[in-house]
Amino acid sequence: MIMGPSNPQILLLIILSIISSNPSLADLTDFIYKGCANQKFQDPSGISSQNLHSLYSTLISQSSTNNFHNATAGNDQLTTSITGLYQCRGDLSNSDCKNCVEKIPETIEKVCGGDRIAARVQLDGCYLRYEVIGFPVASATDFLYKQCKSGRASGSGFDSRLESALEEVEKGVGNGKGYYAGEYQSVDVLGQCEGGLGSADCEKCVKAAAEKGRSECGSSISGRVYLQQCYVSYKYNPNGVPGSGNLISAPSICSSSI
Repeated sequence: MIMGPSNPQILLLIILSIISSNPSLADLTDFIYKGCANQKFQDPSGISSQNLHSLYSTLISQSSTNNFHNATAGNDQLTTSITGLYQCRGDLSNSDCKNCVEKIPETIEKVCGGDRIAARVQLDGCYLRYEVIGFPVASATDFLYKQCKSGRASGSGFDSRLESALEEVEKGVGNGKGYYAGEYQSVDVLGQCEGGLGSADCEKCVKAAAEKGRSECGSSISGRVYLQQCYVSYKYNPNGVPGSGNLISAPSICSSSI
């Protein structure tokens, strides 16, 4: 007869590890932040809205086979044309990527409305943004949003561990085709760049995000910083249990509208 773990703490660690390594669809589609333009479509013909829905269809279709895709719907020379893209987290399967991306159009409709000339929604596992042709787009390193957990890391040495972990992200995105996830002395770190960003610009962007994380989140047990074309997140697992430092409660939030 095979006996299972007799120590309840060991059993709990096993359960938590299994849960943390298998994020649910609900986790992937958790809402993070929005950016909504103040201006609405101006054409009474409704062509802009038609182009937006056509763009959504194209992006959702591509998300079943690609982690990143950009597209334009309509004639590039017309102000009714819409350009946009999506980006899924680098570790997602094709099916998880599609499930995440197809959730965003309805989310944009809910939080921004369906008639804005530009919008962006970030879910936990993906984001999508669009704008009318000619709309001014932010630079790659423009700050969009932060989320810092209110809890502070206890004990000495956390700051130096976090510093080293963030340096690993900065180096890792250059070698990992724009995506890096790893762990350094109980600090889980992740960094990703938008698919169209070159290697040198990606490293520059992630470095800027990491610096923002250091200055904005300080000794917070976990944090996320989103720039226009990249983001960095970290979480400290003080008990060695993956996911024990998840962003759960009382975040400090700062967001920027498009």
